[in-house]
Amino acid sequence: MGSEQICIGCVILYTGQGKFHDSTRDTLDFVVKQSKDTIYNLNNVLDILATSKGIGVDQFSLPSSMKNNIDRVDEMISRAAKSLDFETQNNEKDIKDVLNSVRLALIIVAAVMLLLALLGFLLSIFGLQVLVYILVVLGWILVTATFTLCAIFLTLHNVMGDTCVAMDEWVQNPMAHTALDDILPCIDNATAQETLFQTKDVTFQLVDMVNKIIKNVANIDPPPFPGVLNYNQSGPLVPVLCNPLNADKTDRKCHVGELDVSNAAQVWKAYVCQVSAKDICTNVGRLTPTMYDQMSAAANVSSGLSHYGPFLAGLMDCSFVRVTFVRVHKDHCPKLTKYSKWVYIGLAMVSAAVMLSLVLWVLYARERRHRKYTKLAVAVS
Repeated sequence: MGSEQICIGCVILYTGQGKFHDSTRDTLDFVVKQSKDTIYNLNNVLDILATSKGIGVDQFSLPSSMKNNIDRVDEMISRAAKSLDFETQNNEKDIKDVLNSVRLALIIVAAVMLLLALLGFLLSIFGLQVLVYILVVLGWILVTATFTLCAIFLTLHNVMGDTCVAMDEWVQNPMAHTALDDILPCIDNATAQETLFQTKDVTFQLVDMVNKIIKNVANIDPPPFPGVLNYNQSGPLVPVLCNPLNADKTDRKCHVGELDVSNAAQVWKAYVCQVSAKDICTNVGRLTPTMYDQMSAAANVSSGLSHYGPFLAGLMDCSFVRVTFVRVHKDHCPKLTKYSKWVYIGLAMVSAAVMLSLVLWVLYARERRHRKYTKLAVAVS
């Protein structure tokens, strides 16, 4: 009976540790992916801002003061991305090391207990009392170790439950500083806020710069206006860009006829003229190929920065961590708590069954030895 319980406990233990290990790895991989996605987006913003410094249309470009601000923000973003990457890699390595060690320990426990059950059963059947006693001593050591491991896993099970509850509470109060900051730290609020402001400022300035070129150069026919840049521009007027921001950086609605930065380059192709060696239009058109390339680059940068606007806003209130914890609490916590429970139940069953078996093996071995001596005594008499 004890051997059967040991086998059942070992099966539960082995199955539980496998599922626990897989679910924990899945959770870790998800958190790491969220962190790496954030780092990837931060680096993309960094690249776009760096590109914006070199953009100019005709004689116009971003003011030097803004370029200095971009350099300052670039340094802040680089520092934040490196810090997040460092914390993520350290946490990932530490957790994986612990998981692998725990998995190995549980597999060894399950294998040793099964071997113990088999040896104990065979030795007691053959009545090898000395070997049974030796096995009993080893068995008590293993039982003590297994009970200790069971207590550790019960604590781990409770800690996981508390952590999942803490994640849910953190979602309700995300700015509170807790131990969860070590799992997936938020980006420094000052960095996120300054980055968002500068990306909005660059977006506004680039669109404004392009629109000034369109209104004051491309869409003006030179003959009636002496002093206006004359490269023989003519034909339908070039549509201006929609600036998504007002001067105070609040959101602005586009007016009819304004182009969205995401498809402006495609629309402007119809307004490009062929040019001579002196960059003068030789047919109908209001944009030279050089102007078109510069304006398209400015529009693409503005489009990229606008695309990452919600992401940067999310960094300010740490919503990317909130989303991660919501997903972990909803999709991963139930499995973690369920399979950690399987493990400590399996350990408890194995420990209890081995204790019972140790007693039964000793009694059975002594009974067989007693019967053997009784038969010899009867035979002698």
